[in-house]
Amino acid sequence: MLDKSRSLTVDCVAYDLEDSVIMNKKAEARHNLQHFLGQPKAPNIKERAVRINAVGSGMGEDDLAEVCKAPHLDTIVVPKVNTASDLHWVADFTKHSRNAASHSLKILALIESAKAISNLNSICQATPLLSGLIFAAEDFALDLSINRTPSLTEFLYARSAIATAARAHDLPSTIDLVCTSFKGSEGRQTMEEECLGGKGLGFNGKQCIHPDQVAIAQKAFAPGQEEVEWAVRIAVANAKAEQRGRGAWTLDGKMIDAPVVGKAKRTVARAEACGIDVGGVRDRWMDQEPE
Repeated sequence: MLDKSRSLTVDCVAYDLEDSVIMNKKAEARHNLQHFLGQPKAPNIKERAVRINAVGSGMGEDDLAEVCKAPHLDTIVVPKVNTASDLHWVADFTKHSRNAASHSLKILALIESAKAISNLNSICQATPLLSGLIFAAEDFALDLSINRTPSLTEFLYARSAIATAARAHDLPSTIDLVCTSFKGSEGRQTMEEECLGGKGLGFNGKQCIHPDQVAIAQKAFAPGQEEVEWAVRIAVANAKAEQRGRGAWTLDGKMIDAPVVGKAKRTVARAEACGIDVGGVRDRWMDQEPE
């Protein structure tokens, strides 16, 4: 299973030491992961992460002590983060356990409870190593004694709060809830709808639990062709507008000002990160003028 993951083309693969490993297999799983993450990085995986057991579980320290030895580990995923102190402990441990010549590990925090939602501001400021938030819907539902429904409206406040907090603190990753459906056309449709819904709330990625979900998420969160062209046209025309001292102008009859330009620049950056040929689009629209 571990070796099979190396064939994926994804932004991040997270290997689990928490819920998917039974108690009497924890030590074996730690050792296997440490050995596995000592291999050279797979060419099409940008980031390799490990989800440890929760800080308060009594197992997190053993997890970190083992996996931090792996030279090609990039990120620690911390579950059940309720307060900033949970991240302080992980950050301090990783800093002291990694070789000085090794790269610093990033941290992703799983937001799973009402307490975590109420402490988002301090959690986001806990450590410079924090690179994003992940919403864990099933545990959140358990904490609030609510049921997950297809509409996901019961999670609207929590999801909005997470996406807003991540943006307010300039965290690069905001990862939405798991889609539990992945089989057949109905599962694919549900996955796509959830991705687009999360994107509309401000998330920029989604947890996947099956390889069939990856392409759906990548397509949904990547800018579409029309979106990229519109953003590039704005960027090209804005450079000319700035040279002429124009702070606001129009394009196709629509007003373009600083917020619109800022969004266009972020879209262009996201398109480049997704491997879209932005240079080719820019060449096609190099003569775009501000109206």
